[in-house]
Amino acid sequence: MLGRRSQPPTWRDAAHRGGNVRPADGLDRTNPHGLACWLDAYLDNLAVRNFAAHTINGRRLALTAFMRWGQERELFRPQDVARPILESYQRWMHRHRKKNGNPLGFTTQRGRLVAIKDYFRWLCRQNIILHNPASELEMPRNERRLPQGGLTVAEIERVLALVDVSRPLGLRDRALLEVFYSTGLRRMEVARLELGDLNPERGVVMVRQGKGRKDRVTPIGERALEWVNRYLVDGRPELVTDPRAQALFLSGYGDGPLHPDHLSRVVVDYLRRAGIAKGGCHLFRHSCATLMLEGGADIRFIQQMLGHANLNTTQIYTEVTIAQLRRVHAMTHPAAK
Repeated sequence: MLGRRSQPPTWRDAAHRGGNVRPADGLDRTNPHGLACWLDAYLDNLAVRNFAAHTINGRRLALTAFMRWGQERELFRPQDVARPILESYQRWMHRHRKKNGNPLGFTTQRGRLVAIKDYFRWLCRQNIILHNPASELEMPRNERRLPQGGLTVAEIERVLALVDVSRPLGLRDRALLEVFYSTGLRRMEVARLELGDLNPERGVVMVRQGKGRKDRVTPIGERALEWVNRYLVDGRPELVTDPRAQALFLSGYGDGPLHPDHLSRVVVDYLRRAGIAKGGCHLFRHSCATLMLEGGADIRFIQQMLGHANLNTTQIYTEVTIAQLRRVHAMTHPAAK
């Protein structure tokens, strides 16, 4: 299988590889006692305390954004940061607009402030600073938002039909889209899947170290299994360059898993080509839950399948799925007809 590659080398170019190279963060580390150097130590401490890699990366991004803002104002040392400065950063986040003109969501703002509070708490415990300037920082109120409306069956089939399955990367893309649709896994969970996590005989997928570092087993449909098998037979052997690679969905390099960000770009590209201007990987998760609820699945089975620790998280989907409510409305409301 390795000797019959018929594809041109263009599908291994930089735009399609999807590797795991992290760009430079642009922080000034000339001062060994500066904010940026203590950031590295803080992140190492999180790893030692067994925080999930996804959580550590989120803290890294949040604190890097704050430190870049601080560098523009010549704030380089922890001792330079006082509570009024953090409040000024909070106001700046509220006024800031992204490249698309949209403001930062309050969930994003809150997440950045949580990272800042924990970072300065850690600095204080390490006796690097005498007091914590973030201890009395007031947080934005939580928002309760409904998830985006899921895709219809027709929309999902339209997206799947766009994939060119004559190419190794196309077979990979079709298989991973089918897995998203069938299992409702999170983006990171799909990116981390390994060959041994799939059990075709039982029709299940083992999700290792999902959100909250919890393992779980979730069912996968026959159609998804068929496409994964086709990818394993005809696609993956064409992609793999390191026989030791255990990732189920390989990057274009062929030696490791897809980076989650590249995975998002792949999914978003198919959605946009299908004329769907909303969502990304998580949209398939929402669609899986919504369609199963409309099909009569019990909410607790959906909770187990999605890996939600709290049933309240899953119950949000009952507010999106209003098919049953529409039927009751049609039968009971005097002006429904």
